[in-house]
Amino acid sequence: MLIGIDLGTTNSAVALWQNNEDGGEAVLVPNALGAALTPSAVSVLPDGNTLVGAAALERVGLKDGATATSFKRLMGTDRKQKLGKKEFSAEELSALVLMSLRDDVTAHTGTRPTEAVITVPAYFNDRQRKATRRAGELAGLTVRRLINEPTAAALAFGLQDKEEREPFLVFDLGGGTFDVSIVEMFEGIVEVRASAGDNRLGGDDFNSAIATAVRGRLDPDGLLGKIDERRAEALLLQAAERTKRGLSDGQDAEFALTVEGARLSTTVTASEFEAQAEGLIRRLRDPVVRALRDSQIDAASLSEVVLVGGATRMPLVRKAITRLFGRFPNSSVHPDHAVALGAAIQGGLIARDSGLEEIRITDVCPFTLGIETAEHSARGTVQQGLFSPIIERNTPVPVSRSGVFSTMGDGQKQIEVKIYQGEAREVSGNVHLGQLKVPVPPRPAGEVAIDVRFSYDSSGLLEVDVEVPLTGAKHNLVIIDEEDRKAASDLESRRKALAALKHHPREEATNQMLLARAERCYEEFLGDVRAVVGDRTRMFVTALDSQDPRRIADAAADLSGLLDMLEANPPL
Repeated sequence: MLIGIDLGTTNSAVALWQNNEDGGEAVLVPNALGAALTPSAVSVLPDGNTLVGAAALERVGLKDGATATSFKRLMGTDRKQKLGKKEFSAEELSALVLMSLRDDVTAHTGTRPTEAVITVPAYFNDRQRKATRRAGELAGLTVRRLINEPTAAALAFGLQDKEEREPFLVFDLGGGTFDVSIVEMFEGIVEVRASAGDNRLGGDDFNSAIATAVRGRLDPDGLLGKIDERRAEALLLQAAERTKRGLSDGQDAEFALTVEGARLSTTVTASEFEAQAEGLIRRLRDPVVRALRDSQIDAASLSEVVLVGGATRMPLVRKAITRLFGRFPNSSVHPDHAVALGAAIQGGLIARDSGLEEIRITDVCPFTLGIETAEHSARGTVQQGLFSPIIERNTPVPVSRSGVFSTMGDGQKQIEVKIYQGEAREVSGNVHLGQLKVPVPPRPAGEVAIDVRFSYDSSGLLEVDVEVPLTGAKHNLVIIDEEDRKAASDLESRRKALAALKHHPREEATNQMLLARAERCYEEFLGDVRAVVGDRTRMFVTALDSQDPRRIADAAADLSGLLDMLEANPPL
């Protein structure tokens, strides 16, 4: 059985695709308490037994301090949390949550699931995605696909009525992460145009803002300072969460907690909360602007702004979104359920369910992929550790792009191709993925070049091909999850699919034909007409060199239209 899982910072959910008379639908699976959401919390009891979900969440703030929450924020790091006598990594804690969800499905259906689609924030990097996949493996699940959370939400939103839609924006603010995706739906295709996000921004940060604002006046006698710091923090954040929910329905709410038998309380107003959270609200804007800029879509051209994630319930967030876009957002999908339902739909697509056979998803590369390079500075020194992009972020996948690089030293015998993922100018700020050592013939600096080609698919497979044209030598590196590497047949089929993309757009017959046609037209005319043909041809060549399919298609249509006009009505 293949299930869809929303592994969230605050809450998690599981859903599955079920057939019915209308073709099928994604349905949420309730947990043992009958709830659709399971808190992403793990607690270890004094006797060593482990609690997951609501029971674990109830133990936050108790004296033993053996409860962990919000550990999704630590995915892909080496940090561990001590619960009782044992230390847990974020992926181990996440695995316990996944096991709980798996067992809920078993109890509900009588069948134990063995495969899963798990959602991740669109802006999770390679390390974080690998950690999520390992968590699934630890839970005894074969992870068939990691799908970006806003992409999953867009699937759930689109399948409400299966209508075609102009580009719309998915605004996904969860407990610990923030994602924005711009999506278009047409002819059974769900196309992600761009994604951006902030992995350190979510509902938890708004809780911290409330706690920071009230701590001084809440506890004038310093009672919180007399207990363990971690416990005090947990009590404050619990109270802040209750206050935040209260402010969703009124202009003020009580902030209250109990410390060693003493009740501490104060009142928080909506205006005070808004002022305290002003910096967080400002941070919501940057990913939105980046996604719009990368997709080359104007905010006014968006058909809708769809809200996803429990933190979008906050009135101050909805007010900020309304101001930002100049319109009211769409909240027709359940903010807490959409991602899990979308994951189940993706599961149905993988299983080739008949009710979903006409739906296809295209996604984008969330981070820029490139290599480390060096440059000569104006002072004659060499600046090392610079990042040279090959596949830019938000490029539609699958994709294959290439770049040409050359030696920098006389007699250089080797080029070390170090591969990185990220957006920083210096590679030290990006994620190192792997490296290749490429022997080259010793020649004067700059005389030996290498062609570096990156090919990347929607499941995260990155294939790096390096060729030394001078010698004809070729080198190859595949960067992929170890679990995927075990499935040799699947890996080989994915590599074959990428192989079909491994050519420069200049080599495509249609583009070569258009260039030849433009050259012939240039030779036939004189004066201003010749100048215009030459200018449009240069624009097309520049587009080809960019290797951007959309840009190439636009430039090709522009040049072809001009040639059609000249050939149909040649100037005298």
